[in-house]
Amino acid sequence: MRDKNTPPDQDSPWIAKTLQPSKGRGAVTNMQGRFEVQTREAIDDGWQHPSHESDGEDGGAGDQNYAPHAPPTQVIYERAKSILNRNTSPDLPFNVSLNPYRGCEHGCIYCFARPTHSYLGLSPGLDFESKIFAKMNAPDLLRRELAKASYVPESIALGVITDAYQPCERSLRLTRQVLQVLHDCQHPVALITKSSLIERDIDLLAAMAAKHQAAAAITITTLDPAIARTLEPRATAPARRLRAIRTMTDAGIPVSVSIAPIIPFITEPDLERVMEAACEAGAISASYTVLRLPWEVNPLFHEWLQAHFPERAQRVMNRIREMRNGKEYDAHFGTRMHGEGVWADLIRQRFEKTADRLGMRMHGRSFSLDTTRFEPPIVASAKAMPEQAKAPIQPPAQMKLF
Repeated sequence: MRDKNTPPDQDSPWIAKTLQPSKGRGAVTNMQGRFEVQTREAIDDGWQHPSHESDGEDGGAGDQNYAPHAPPTQVIYERAKSILNRNTSPDLPFNVSLNPYRGCEHGCIYCFARPTHSYLGLSPGLDFESKIFAKMNAPDLLRRELAKASYVPESIALGVITDAYQPCERSLRLTRQVLQVLHDCQHPVALITKSSLIERDIDLLAAMAAKHQAAAAITITTLDPAIARTLEPRATAPARRLRAIRTMTDAGIPVSVSIAPIIPFITEPDLERVMEAACEAGAISASYTVLRLPWEVNPLFHEWLQAHFPERAQRVMNRIREMRNGKEYDAHFGTRMHGEGVWADLIRQRFEKTADRLGMRMHGRSFSLDTTRFEPPIVASAKAMPEQAKAPIQPPAQMKLF
């Protein structure tokens, strides 16, 4: 392993590529890379790929932008020191969250979590999408946290920073293992995702939902597959997400639709249609946020907007500023999620009137999960742990430079 103080070999075929602060697989400079297909276990995500047949739900977006030589995703194994995150934000409907991964392969251009990769010395663009950190000891950490005598059970939100069902979860199964721990302890959990992969874990979620210990939210920003293909390039297709809502609902799992973010003149015209389609698919609750552009997300979104909607880019940004008190982002509690002003009020009224017409509950605070059956797990003390369990996780050979 190279010493961390030794500069990398600049002739390395991947150091120059991976550590260079690139702007993202969705940027103008590397447009085609946003549609790469990894060689992994096949999954029906609603898009047509060269490796399998289409289910007819991609609306023609299909594999026309498939790039076989695009930068590959690199999964970096890490041993985390803690696993539960606690917040006191009045804007969030949960106090405790858990994220098995850092970075997200879905590559959503608007993702508010992109700047977190900057803390690691990596770019919020390409690196956030292609360098995924997997917390390989997440299930064990969770088990030890739940076993503490001081632990007080409350609903855990799973996958709120980066998607817990992003493509690498197919093989790593960290989310599955975390759910198994929660299931065995009868601990409540709420999940949010853009992936149909959540259907894999219906056996656990349905059993927990029967005890009022599980709920799920599926994010749908638009029903337009052409927009979704560029906006959320490696997430499940919109029509397939609706089918996931139906599958989960039929299994007895309460499902909400999260319309996030609403982008003026891009996804905003779809607001009512998304709610109607989700309701028809079985969603019983709905929530929304308007576009947030913190830190490095701002220039990335600007570039995406100019590349895909140049004729309306100025209108979009003008409307965002109107909802952000003249700024392109305002982080104040109480307004950062929904904005303020006339246009923010108009969106709120449209959302509330549609929810009322459809009989949907609003704002994602409607699921009351049961904490009374919680049973702490039994775990071995740290002294009794085998030495290999204490040792740092060894990454694959190609990861050692990181």
